[in-house]
Amino acid sequence: AECVSGCVCPKGLLDDGKGGCVREKDCPCSHNNQQYSPGEKITVDCNTCTCQNGDWSCTKEVCYGTCIIYGSGHYITFDGKFYDFDGSCEYVATQDFCGDKNSSGSFSIITENVPCGTTGVTCSKAIKIFLGVSSDMQCVYISIQRDHGDDVKYWNRTVGLYLVIEASNGVMLIWDKKTTVFIKLTPDYKGKVCGLCGNFDDKSNNDFTTRNGLQETNALKFGNSWKQSFVCPDVTEEIKPCDVKPHRKSWAEKECNIIRSPVFNICHSKVDPTPFYEACVHDACSCDSGGDCECFCSAVAAYAQECTKAQACVFWRTPDIC
Repeated sequence: AECVSGCVCPKGLLDDGKGGCVREKDCPCSHNNQQYSPGEKITVDCNTCTCQNGDWSCTKEVCYGTCIIYGSGHYITFDGKFYDFDGSCEYVATQDFCGDKNSSGSFSIITENVPCGTTGVTCSKAIKIFLGVSSDMQCVYISIQRDHGDDVKYWNRTVGLYLVIEASNGVMLIWDKKTTVFIKLTPDYKGKVCGLCGNFDDKSNNDFTTRNGLQETNALKFGNSWKQSFVCPDVTEEIKPCDVKPHRKSWAEKECNIIRSPVFNICHSKVDPTPFYEACVHDACSCDSGGDCECFCSAVAAYAQECTKAQACVFWRTPDIC
């Protein structure tokens, strides 16, 4: 918990990193290349950290894990792995029915992906939440299926632009009523889930675990293993919509450059903009059957959401942009 060393300070004082000398209790703290004074607080995930003696003292609350499915086949797993998968079928997004066929579990979330546009990319059209089996209840594009004999209860509410569904077993789903879905799980599920959202064990290098429990390096083979129906064809090649529709590429790059522009400067050092920019260009090229702006806006909003989680709140929407 020492201050940054530099010029020699008098005995009992420490360098504050700014050319001055301070007592240990007055040392600043550093986070994401920013300096914070003693007593200042920041939020990291669901915990609050306070600067004390040049070091951070943080609460130890357990935090939800989050998986994001957005746009035309973009996934960010619970452990932060970013990948694309364009399959046209129903797939297991996440569930705790893993391993043995007779294993017990409390939920399963299925994403139904369908083609969006004419380039072959797919978007999540519907999300089905299974809290048990039987008895179907429709909720717009979200279908909640449950066993009436089960003790898993759920509630739904609208928060701003989002529909939030929360179950008593620690599962939460947040939907923007378009193409973005956030799946949140309590830490009780760490290492106990499987599907396109990974296994939630704090290690991203093993997220591509297939239905058979094998480790894959290829996103397509991994994604194919989680389809619900073997009648659906496997995805055999990655679709590059800007190559299919080259006349849209320059427009897509121009619009999506907002992610790499000074508008998001405060976030660039905290969340790498590159994969989000590439995903945005991908989506802007692929949405060629209407909804151009919706696809673009959802892609930028996905980056803005990750920035907010990293404590970099960016006000990017304007009367002319989304």
